[in-house]
Amino acid sequence: MDKPTLLEITQDILNDISGDEVTSINDTVESNQVAVIVKATWFNMMTNRDWPHTKKLTQPLSNGTAPLPTHFLLDDSVKKLVSMQYDKSKTSGKLQYDDVKYLYPDDFLRWTNNRNTLDENVVVVTDPSGVTLNIAKNFSPTYWTSFDDVQIVLDSYDSSVEPFLMKAKFQIYAYIIPDWTMSDVFVPPLPVEAFPSLIEEAKSRCALALRQQADQKAEQESQRQRRFMARQDWKMHGGIRMPNYGRNPRHLETFPRRDPTFRRDN
Repeated sequence: MDKPTLLEITQDILNDISGDEVTSINDTVESNQVAVIVKATWFNMMTNRDWPHTKKLTQPLSNGTAPLPTHFLLDDSVKKLVSMQYDKSKTSGKLQYDDVKYLYPDDFLRWTNNRNTLDENVVVVTDPSGVTLNIAKNFSPTYWTSFDDVQIVLDSYDSSVEPFLMKAKFQIYAYIIPDWTMSDVFVPPLPVEAFPSLIEEAKSRCALALRQQADQKAEQESQRQRRFMARQDWKMHGGIRMPNYGRNPRHLETFPRRDPTFRRDN
């Protein structure tokens, strides 16, 4: 099954709501409105679910700075951070990536507040909020957190290696919302099995927004497609890894647990 373009989706919807025939999404005001509704529907789908195909490697937008050596921003397209690694090597030309683990903000503060601010290896950093943080400068980062769900803060850096943390040394694995292009040939970035859900949901929205009447058939199909997508398994590795809680890891590798989001209906 070929994935339809934005023009083909727009033509399909216009045909079902008795709209004019078009050869471009920009041919009429209505065709452009349909394309905009398709985009809004797609964006809603992107934000309401963690899609496996949107997991990508990324890095912060810039290096740390002297006043904020362990503060970073990620691109706005990052929806959810999955894991973080940092190159902690002290040898030029050698790479040594290790996990930087997440701490809840209050736990992060407890961890850093235990440091002695009179210690020459502790630097007091003033966060943009005005609150001071005790950042160690004699070892590579161990933990990270975010106080505002926008800026990332790490607990330490090794000043014998670098004056602040470097963006090129990060390996960040995250869900990233893909770009959208309003053009006839653009293909919405979705798995092929998700296109019926996108089309039927957009069709239902268009009928209501442009014709002021509900399309019962489209709405029923949209609901059916949403239920179908909720039952789909992840394509790679059987799903999300779950905490061990003392179980035999060899057993878990043989029978990987699945995210309950995708559990099949009984």
